[in-house]
Amino acid sequence: MKAAMDSNERVEIPIDDRYADGRPDHESLISGRTLASTITHYRYENGRRYHAFRDGEYWQPNDEQSNDHEALTHHLMLLTLDNQLYLAPIQNPKRIIDIGTGTGIWAIDMGDKFPNAEIIGTDLSPIQAEDKPPNVHFEVDDCVSEWTYPKDHFDFVHIRVLMASIPDWPALYKQCYDHLVPGGYLEQLECSVHIQGTGPPLPTSSVFHRWTAAFYSASDHFGKTMRICEEMATKIRDAGFVDVVEKRFVWPLGPWSSDPKLKELGRWNLLNWEEGMEGWVMALYTRQLKWSYEEVQDFLGQVRKELRDRKTHVWQEYRAVYARKP
Repeated sequence: MKAAMDSNERVEIPIDDRYADGRPDHESLISGRTLASTITHYRYENGRRYHAFRDGEYWQPNDEQSNDHEALTHHLMLLTLDNQLYLAPIQNPKRIIDIGTGTGIWAIDMGDKFPNAEIIGTDLSPIQAEDKPPNVHFEVDDCVSEWTYPKDHFDFVHIRVLMASIPDWPALYKQCYDHLVPGGYLEQLECSVHIQGTGPPLPTSSVFHRWTAAFYSASDHFGKTMRICEEMATKIRDAGFVDVVEKRFVWPLGPWSSDPKLKELGRWNLLNWEEGMEGWVMALYTRQLKWSYEEVQDFLGQVRKELRDRKTHVWQEYRAVYARKP
């Protein structure tokens, strides 16, 4: 079994019987411009901290717990891409923009890789590391607002995990298109919240079926789709991009596969879920679905219990799309 999939390929993931039997797994293991003070007057809610600029437009926390977790997910994505920061065939880029940069970890790595390139990372939160290469700059900005950069300016636009964050994806893709140089590349990476089993479709009684349904419902109430992972290739092509390439990858939830790479991905993704789940759902479920804090925690307890069951063999999909402006 390979970690990457072709678009129409049926997924068959080998299972490590030793894992299901419970036997031990021996392979285990700030911004560069002046900010108004209101930007750091964060919202505190249900024990988590959220951005202040354009309050409520984004759903994940920006506190230390969430920021530390970003390093884990960055590692998981590098593992998925065989230690590559991107897949697009870019060469000697002069200007790069990272939309929704978070802590800036990807932009900083790119700054080290391309010391002669100007790299900008934008985000709603000024949470980026101060220790960065001199060619990397961070700005507090909302990518859905009209871009103030020149047209035909960037060689590479990078987007990673912005599901349920953009109200109008075609409008954002148009801005990306307009501000790329001819021949420049857009690359987007997203993970699906649709949890799948290795056999028949999961029953509606499954906690993972309910996880997917609740996420879709919350994002629909929010007006920002959680389905962009499955839709981005088509929308990017519709925006006028050419040479659209989509790569699909398997992310097991747990080290239950007998395939060595999938086993390692599963181990890291299980940790990703254990440490990230609360931040992923708390704001969406309490604000959009009107769940109480206690209801969210009870649901997360059910998910954790199922994740820790060695007989649970579920996975999610991760997709990367890159495309060129003619």
